[in-house]
Amino acid sequence: MIKFLLWVILFILCWPLALAALLLYPLVWLLLLPFRVIGIAVGGALALVWAIVTLPARLLRAL
Repeated sequence: MIKFLLWVILFILCWPLALAALLLYPLVWLLLLPFRVIGIAVGGALALVWAIVTLPARLLRAL
């Protein structure tokens, strides 16, 4: 909702820039999509490493 209100304010102040932002937003989103996928993969790999490193402590705590 806040993004929409900011866009409306931009549309009121400078409508060509607001229309350009509206048209370019999907292209920018598509360009940034691979970086999001890489971020998810790296986050998963780091979570796996953290689980492996803390496994002995969790096993000892369970005893």
